[in-house]
Amino acid sequence: MIPRLDVQKIAARDPQTLAELRQGAEQSGFLTVYNTAITPARMRFVIAAYRAFFDLPEAQKAKVDMARTGSNRGWGAPQSEQVDPDANPDYKQVFDCGFQVPGSDLAVYAPNLWPEKPEGFQQVVAAYYRDALEVAMTILRGIAEAIGQDAGYFDDKFDQPMALLRSNYYPPRPDWAGDKDFGIAAHTDYGCLTLLGTDGVPGLEVLTTDGDWLPVEARPGEFIINFGEMLEMWTNGQVKATLHRVKGSSDERISVPLFFNPNHDTNVAPMGSGEVIHAGDHLTKRFNETYLHLQDKA
Repeated sequence: MIPRLDVQKIAARDPQTLAELRQGAEQSGFLTVYNTAITPARMRFVIAAYRAFFDLPEAQKAKVDMARTGSNRGWGAPQSEQVDPDANPDYKQVFDCGFQVPGSDLAVYAPNLWPEKPEGFQQVVAAYYRDALEVAMTILRGIAEAIGQDAGYFDDKFDQPMALLRSNYYPPRPDWAGDKDFGIAAHTDYGCLTLLGTDGVPGLEVLTTDGDWLPVEARPGEFIINFGEMLEMWTNGQVKATLHRVKGSSDERISVPLFFNPNHDTNVAPMGSGEVIHAGDHLTKRFNETYLHLQDKA
């Protein structure tokens, strides 16, 4: 069972809500949440901005093609990612932006690439990014307390977060798609916490402990939360990273995940282990394994 939680009750440290939060983190690795500062109307507005971008001619989108960079900023064309080496490259398109640190030479803090069109796109997306960071931090504070840490345990580790905001455009499943073709193939997320907004169209499936693929849905204004490999490692396995995928259907779909990850130099080795594993090293390695343009540069 995937818990459905009120974010305001997480922020208020409601004991029953924190117990359900812990259950979701430890068992399914997924939650859905509602009652955030991001309203359904706001989410639909953000998705409309992304839809207008993805509807542009390919030549227009190619002006901000991330394949020309050494980072994940800008547009990613269909089949530019391969999250599962045993499947074909994913047939979705993406648009990525993230946290910028002026003067940094780290790819995870690279300057964003903004398209000229649609008009107002940068302002809409940048404002959503700012507010989504706050929602993600509220949930992460709840996670800290749910697993027995101080609620502020993560705060100083996320003041320059490697937080990547993405929009995925999944077209109707292509006629040529076979058993190894996916909108996004089965994978676990690489970082800590993912805050996923959607347009309400079904598509996401989660692998259960029984080996079945369970659909997970959320209406615009509600969010799907899942946890990544980094947080599973960092918490000694208290928090679970779960395989999930999007196979695709006859309907197009847009989702907007915020991958909320700590500062580059944060030690994310298992708590109390005495080891050192920098968050940036873990994330860079996984990006290089996924983005085809980064594989070429490597």
